[in-house]
Parts: sequence; structure tokens; C-alpha cells
Amino acid sequence: MVRRPRERDVAETQPADQLAMSRAEERDCIARAKKGDRDALRALIDSHKDRLFHFVRRVVRNHHDAEEVCQDAFLKAFGSLATFNPEYRFSTWLFTIAYRLSLNGMRRKRPLTGEVDFTAMPNGGEDVEHHVAQSEEAAFLKRTVWSAVEGLTSPQRAAIVLFYREQQSCMQIAEVLQLPVAKVKSHLHRARARLKEILEPALADDSGRLRILTELAG
Repeated sequence: MVRRPRERDVAETQPADQLAMSRAEERDCIARAKKGDRDALRALIDSHKDRLFHFVRRVVRNHHDAEEVCQDAFLKAFGSLATFNPEYRFSTWLFTIAYRLSLNGMRRKRPLTGEVDFTAMPNGGEDVEHHVAQSEEAAFLKRTVWSAVEGLTSPQRAAIVLFYREQQSCMQIAEVLQLPVAKVKSHLHRARARLKEILEPALADDSGRLRILTELAG
């Protein structure tokens, strides 16, 4: 079973980018995993579990459901590992599987229930980090921005997280969401506009915050 860290420990875990593998390391790990190397499987899980969880939780908006989707995604990915082409990124393949499982679960379970926990917000992206110091102000901005993301549609939430947190291109996002690139760009455009609409009243008292918001809105 893929065990997620407790919510209060999320902020203390090692940043995702420090756990990420290089392409060479990933290919070697996948080659060993295909031969049944359990250490290689564990390494793939450790390298992707936090990023995958943050992404899925933004889509399904429920902690327990996100844990189940992530576990199912890893099981499905490892069960089909023999068919995986190492010329592609494992993360893109894994995120694609998780997104499909998320949508299937949401179709079966509507409306979604469960309290949204805003204390475990993801990083927020370099667009915030480069302009705001690590302080209470930064924490406030991250919480405000990422809580507003909850008000977007599922594809918009997914596109925003993949673009800003995972720093994926529109082409990569299109692969994960199984959508045309033009549709991904449309989702991003609409999401940015909606975020600006939601956030502007809350952030209008500070020109610095508005500058960041304007950049996010594109």
C-alpha cells in the first residue's frame, strides 16, 4: 500500500523536486522494475507519490478519495509496466492513469463530499516564490490562490496544477488530460480569468499581490 504522510507532516517532507529522478535514473529504475526489482518499484513510488497526490487531490477534492486513486494508479501502472515505453516520461504516463481514475471515480460518486483542508496546500509555483518572501504573507497568498482553485472545473484545476506546480507544457498536459492542445490552452485561459475574478476582491488592497495575480491571469 502507498502510504501518504500525515497532513501535518506534509510541510516537513522533502520538496518534490529534490526527490525527482533524472531521465537516466528513471529509465534504469523502470528497467529493473520490469524484472521484478522491489527496490526499483519503491523508488518510483517515492519519487512520484507526493506530486501525484497533490495533483489528484486538486481534481477529486477529497483526501481519502485521492489516496485511493493514487494507490490504484500505482497498481495499474505497475501492472502494465511491461507495455511502458521508456522513451516517454513515467510521470506523464502515471498522471494520465491517475486522471482517468479520478474522473471515473467522480462520475460514480456525485456530489463529492468531505471537508476541504486548506492547511496542506501545494507549493504554489515559482510565480509566487520568486515575488513573495517565505513569510506569513507568502503563506496567506498561497492559501488564497490555491483555495480559489477549488472553485474551478475539474479539467481547469488539473490544467492549472500541471502547468504551475508540475511546470508541464501544454503538450504534456494534453497527453495527461487526453485533450487537444488547443483545448488545454482554452482551459488555462478560462481558469486564469476565473481565478482573477475570484481573487481580485480579496487581494485588491495590495498592489504587490495584484501584480502577482495579474501575472497568473496572463
